[in-house]
Amino acid sequence: MKNWEQAWLAYQSNKEYGDKKIFRSYYTMENSNCCRKAEEEIRRSCKALFGTEPVKASHRGDAGIVLEKNPALETGEEGYRICVSDSQAVIQSTGDRGLLYGTFRLLLKASAGETVCGMDIMEKPKNPFRMLNMWDNIDGTIERGYAGRSFLYENGEIQITDRTADFARLLASAGINAIAINNVNVRDGAEWLITQRHREKLKVLARILGDYGVAMYLCIDFAAPMTIDGLPLSDPLDSRVRQWWKEKAGDLFGDIPNLGGFLVKADSEGRPGPFAYGRNHADGANMLAEAVRPYGGTIIWRCFVYNCQQDWRDETTDRAKAGYDNFAYLDGKFAENVILQIKNGPIDFQVREPVHPLFGRLSETNQILEVQAAQEYTGQQIDVCYLVPMWKEVLDFSTGCGKEQDTVADIISGRTFGQVRCGMAAVSNTGKDPNWTGHDLAGANLFGFGRLSWDPALGSEEIAREWTKLQITRDPQAVELITGILLRSREVYEKYTAPLGIGFMVNPSYHYGPNPEGYEYSPWGTYHRADHLAIGVDRSDAGTGYSEQYFEQNASVYRNKETCPENLLLFFHRLPYTYRLSSGKTLIQHVYDTHFEGYEDVEDMEREWLTLEGKIPQEIYERVKERFALQKKNSREWRDVINSFFYRKSMIADEKGRRLY
Repeated sequence: MKNWEQAWLAYQSNKEYGDKKIFRSYYTMENSNCCRKAEEEIRRSCKALFGTEPVKASHRGDAGIVLEKNPALETGEEGYRICVSDSQAVIQSTGDRGLLYGTFRLLLKASAGETVCGMDIMEKPKNPFRMLNMWDNIDGTIERGYAGRSFLYENGEIQITDRTADFARLLASAGINAIAINNVNVRDGAEWLITQRHREKLKVLARILGDYGVAMYLCIDFAAPMTIDGLPLSDPLDSRVRQWWKEKAGDLFGDIPNLGGFLVKADSEGRPGPFAYGRNHADGANMLAEAVRPYGGTIIWRCFVYNCQQDWRDETTDRAKAGYDNFAYLDGKFAENVILQIKNGPIDFQVREPVHPLFGRLSETNQILEVQAAQEYTGQQIDVCYLVPMWKEVLDFSTGCGKEQDTVADIISGRTFGQVRCGMAAVSNTGKDPNWTGHDLAGANLFGFGRLSWDPALGSEEIAREWTKLQITRDPQAVELITGILLRSREVYEKYTAPLGIGFMVNPSYHYGPNPEGYEYSPWGTYHRADHLAIGVDRSDAGTGYSEQYFEQNASVYRNKETCPENLLLFFHRLPYTYRLSSGKTLIQHVYDTHFEGYEDVEDMEREWLTLEGKIPQEIYERVKERFALQKKNSREWRDVINSFFYRKSMIADEKGRRLY
């Protein structure tokens, strides 16, 4: 296997590294599975990095790396302390997972070329749950998968290969500690994962993940009592249904090691749920929570619930309001082992959305922030779009909930309201492609999610620079160039796609490429309502009222067009094309200019990338070169289609005299 097929665990040879003497031997008295994996990683990395074959020392004092438990530390089960002298690196934790995480941190610092001698750090994760949501289907396809087919499933069967363990290694090395292994849109027989049919392979998969400290979750069909065993209903308050789930949970948890619980999408986009029986989401979630509680199980319940059969003529129904409307009134009604999983914005992973108004409203409910590493609406791992800056904006958002620690990062860590089951989840961007993510630069999103969910205080540039040195090159000039491309890529993508917070100007179904009216007359509730005079949706207090779902600190900003952030202006307000922005430009001229600029920015990024030939691994250079050629074509199409659309609507010419088609 080539180094780059191991992503940021490539461990590119670095025989000139100055501190390599500590990497010649190791010592531990621990014998857990996680610690054995830590020993394996030491041996693997040292051989790749330094050409050494580290041996296991007989005595602590003779070892270069020491792994040991220290119950006096305040690191928790997952935290660690790393203390490095001239001759020895000591990694301590109160738990086995902490020793594994600490080992990866030491090895990755060395792999990035950093000096570890003299290092003395103590770290522990800020978020208890750091979860990946796979959208893999049992037939081997992946919903919103842009990196090849699934490596977990093929032709209706679970696949156990070397890649399975490599994936678990990647997750652990980035600090990810949980994974839902199948598509949350449970269909095409995937409900059979909770029957005996796949039990033996599920047990093997759970053990592999567990060896790396990753808890396994199953996505379930809320109607499984009907689809599996023929019950006449799946009403969460029906005694037969409740008993069915209790028996199913006992069977699963009793048989599968390392099972964390269930992830559920209900009453959403055609998925069955408690609404069919006049029940609410607390009724549905609590029924499942009761079933898994005896085994320490957790129910993660998605809040992506809205009317997907909306009448486009109805200007009073606002999809953005649905998540809040369906869940805010249930605060305090959910069982203690239920977590609500809330998307970063109220619509659907657009390149620009406001932060979801549920954050700060649920003071008595466990909650997870859901982001999407898979670039469904942000270039589909064809166009480069580094998402960590977007996630940072969400995490740093002040909700105005009245608490001193009121940011989203504070809330999902449990600091604000004292919850202990909380954190972050990301929809995965991995697949069977050798480089894992299709676009090599998309690896920064997977790695970045892990690092940011471990510590939301980390900077976007810091993460990008670290990832580049680990996965592509340690050459200083190349690192600067690649980091620069990553850091401006989301802004560039936003320029040439949907302007000022509009979103959803994409081709229906597959969501790549421009189609300004692709969803405009659909039932999905994703409208921009452009006519010959104006564009945008009035979500102020005078319109749909969405702005009023926020605490006054933010509602007062959003409800007024003069104070609303301009990058969200058309999300919250309907404005004429002649409206003047703070720059002095009209709204329509801003649209024209940014779309031309976006295409030119892509050309600039492509030119920069071409200067890297011979300075980075050739396979990576060639693959990204091909992606930039595709992105340039896509950005030109976006530029011309969107500008033409707005010109034909408004009949206002470009002030600079450019052709608008």
